Amino acid sequence: MIETANIKKLTEFKDKSLLIVDDDNPFRERLARAMEKKGFEVTQAESVLKGIQSIKTKNPAFAVVDLRLNDGNGLEVVKEIQRNKNDSRIIMLTGYGNIPTAVAAIKEGAIDYLAKPADADDVEKALLADPNKKADPPENPMSADRVKWEHIHRVFELCNRNVSETARRLKMHRRTLQRILSKRSPR
Repeated sequence: MIETANIKKLTEFKDKSLLIVDDDNPFRERLARAMEKKGFEVTQAESVLKGIQSIKTKNPAFAVVDLRLNDGNGLEVVKEIQRNKNDSRIIMLTGYGNIPTAVAAIKEGAIDYLAKPADADDVEKALLADPNKKADPPENPMSADRVKWEHIHRVFELCNRNVSETARRLKMHRRTLQRILSKRSPR
């Protein structure tokens, strides 16, 4: 793997504190362990409320915040971090990537926006990248089939798992949608 000039090393930062706010416990635990191995001092929170409480104890230099949390929107955590320490490097993570939420995250102070599932290497690159330079393309981006599958399942969940309503909104035949929903996710 080639190191690029727009990525700093963690040793160049005095404060290595990292807050991970995500309600997906297995994912959060895995990411926390991986980031600790990379040298970050990790604090975890599983909700907006616990994330904000953690910020009041110690405002982190780095943060990885899920957009959708059980008790609210991760943008509230981003706002609180920016209110207390506006030079924090914040990455938004979500399984529901779209343009309006990416724009909202950047306006609130996030430096990057990654779609789940993001691995620790992608998160580290995003956190350490120079926010004033264009980011490098991801090493392993989701395939077009996977993006389509994620979008269909997102709409299906937003329609309360109603196949007919989902098919109508996606402008596809109900049986076609049922076949797609019955298959496993593409890689």
